[in-house]
Amino acid sequence: MKVVVAKRVDEGAADTEEIRELARAAGYEVAAEVTQTRTEDPAFHVGKGKAGEIAAAVDRTGATKVVFDNRLGPYQTFNLGRKLPADTEVVDRFTLILEIFGQRARTRKAQLQVELAELRYELPRAEAKTSLAKRDERPGFMGLGEYDESREEDIKKQISNIRDELATIEETEQHRREQRRESGFDLVALAGYTNAGKSTLLRRLAEDVAVDENEALHPDLDATAESEDRLFTTLGTTTRRAELDRRDVLVTDTVGFISDLPHWLVESFKSTLDSVYRADLVLLVVDVSDPVEDIRDKLVTAHDTLYERNEAPIVTVLNKTDRVDDEELAEKRAALSALAPDPVAVSAMEGDGVDALRERIDRALPDRERERLVLPMTDDTMSVVSWIHDHATVEDVTYADEEVVVDFEARPRVVEQSRSKAGELVPEAESA
Repeated sequence: MKVVVAKRVDEGAADTEEIRELARAAGYEVAAEVTQTRTEDPAFHVGKGKAGEIAAAVDRTGATKVVFDNRLGPYQTFNLGRKLPADTEVVDRFTLILEIFGQRARTRKAQLQVELAELRYELPRAEAKTSLAKRDERPGFMGLGEYDESREEDIKKQISNIRDELATIEETEQHRREQRRESGFDLVALAGYTNAGKSTLLRRLAEDVAVDENEALHPDLDATAESEDRLFTTLGTTTRRAELDRRDVLVTDTVGFISDLPHWLVESFKSTLDSVYRADLVLLVVDVSDPVEDIRDKLVTAHDTLYERNEAPIVTVLNKTDRVDDEELAEKRAALSALAPDPVAVSAMEGDGVDALRERIDRALPDRERERLVLPMTDDTMSVVSWIHDHATVEDVTYADEEVVVDFEARPRVVEQSRSKAGELVPEAESA
């Protein structure tokens, strides 16, 4: 399907690269683009003459949709639609993003989040339809849809129901996160802008480890994560197990940020971001081949989003070093030092720097406690030793006739549980 992309900016030249990428990600062919530098027109967003130019581009190319890289109000959408050839749809960047999200949603949680975002987007348009209908303008086209007097209340009711279901899903996921911590796993979340290479990095960190053995314990684990050069390949969360030298971690890839997201869209996907907010460590992945000003802007936005609720340490990962030379990498490190102190540079595609990243993850995760337990030899002792092996990093086990000595390192909670299990062991002489 052919589309015409349009963009208005207050000043300077309009950059259409991202909206073109978004259109392609949705499966469209960009047939033409129209840009304008001027203040926003309340009626058409662009000037009335430019709206006519867009209509001419649609007519010339046979496009069936116009995609604005701006946020359009309901009345602007309606007015633009009246200027265009019949049956031409007008959408803004957020409608397009929701369309992409809808195409990629696979899990129940992702589908609910998309539906919630769509309803949040539709609510003010339902109000506009009511207003237009009262003026007898009947907005039965151009993305506004037919007027239905009860639609506004239906939307509000659906939003409430979806929020309740998402809250239930989040309670279940939080319970799983706590189970993982109790099982000795550290939780690492990948965050960053879409197309920064998070999914490729996830595969690189966990490429030698299968998650099948954890399937029964953690049914939400996916064995693979897509890695393609397109936007929004990851919509929900994908978690894989990765082994470091001293500990096991679960690494979760999440939906990517994108510039200029409205509050209602971020709010709709808040439960996905909980995987980031509740991690033990966040890897903030950026594409180091981007212009330095773009990287700086993305880091600022990402930090603003994360610092709102995140308490975990953040390590910045400069990914795609295979696309820059050493001099450019050094210059960008220096330019970004205030926002990204001591970043780790990697090429997830080539594997360069990944070992250094593993070491950094290990150092940045919460400290573990060392423990030496002396266990009396009983019928249940070996099951306790086995449990410690499953939940901790065991340094040494010494077996004697009447006792077993276990030296290990683990999360504080696991150490506490190990002591409790050891305290429940009763030597045979005492139990007799």
